[in-house]
Amino acid sequence: MSERPHTESAPSWEFKERDVVILRELARDPQVSSRELRDILDEEYDIDVSHVTISESIRKMRDAGVFREAIIPNEAYFIFSLFEIKFNPEHFADEWADAMEFIRDSENTLIYFLSDGEYQWKSVMMFPTRDAESRWIHQFYKEHGKVVNNLRNSVMTNVLKFGTSPELFEHLPVEE
Repeated sequence: MSERPHTESAPSWEFKERDVVILRELARDPQVSSRELRDILDEEYDIDVSHVTISESIRKMRDAGVFREAIIPNEAYFIFSLFEIKFNPEHFADEWADAMEFIRDSENTLIYFLSDGEYQWKSVMMFPTRDAESRWIHQFYKEHGKVVNNLRNSVMTNVLKFGTSPELFEHLPVEE
């Protein structure tokens, strides 16, 4: 198994097999109860643990930042768009922080990240209408256009998968 990437924000957590199974089952069904998880762990993984221990494990992992919880509405209610921003280096030093905060703090931002390449800021945004999306772009350029060379946006027309595959958690390092 390859080493997992480490970032500054990665939590310090020693995974037990039980933790990985809990994460997999939560990814499969985020609404599963601790009592149902107890039964699943016992019947499918031969792990005997109480529902109280499961609840405590979930709480500790959440508190440690092992996983994040977010309320994400059904994609039928909003327009999802990928925004990619290319910088104007001439004004970057003086303007980048305000522009970054504008995007990060926008009610429309679902996920916001940095990347390499020509378009270095990217965000997945949600809007109730195309008009609302257009108004957001207009306001962003109006307030932060000096730092932006180009804002490229792509409407996500069909969201075909939205969620974490439970199998992904098989790659987490488990303490023996």
